[in-house]
Amino acid sequence: MEQGPNTVYAQGQPGNGLAVASLVLGIVGLVLFWVPFIPYPLAILAIIFGAFRVKGKVNKGFAITGIVTGIITLALKIWFWAGIASLF
Repeated sequence: MEQGPNTVYAQGQPGNGLAVASLVLGIVGLVLFWVPFIPYPLAILAIIFGAFRVKGKVNKGFAITGIVTGIITLALKIWFWAGIASLF
């Protein structure tokens, strides 16, 4: 049996899909802040995905930014509803 030339397989970099997803969900949650029910799941998922990815060693910045934008979105929604409640 003939052997071909030596084949080298490059090992892929660890993925940062959850970090990017966290960042995107956090930003979209901030942009859609005024929509009634959409920002809640976006912010919660941004925080969860960021928390899973921040434990890794690659691209922590995206994950941390996703967590921060998710927390800001939830804080803004709480502040919004507290302001609405104070009107009554």
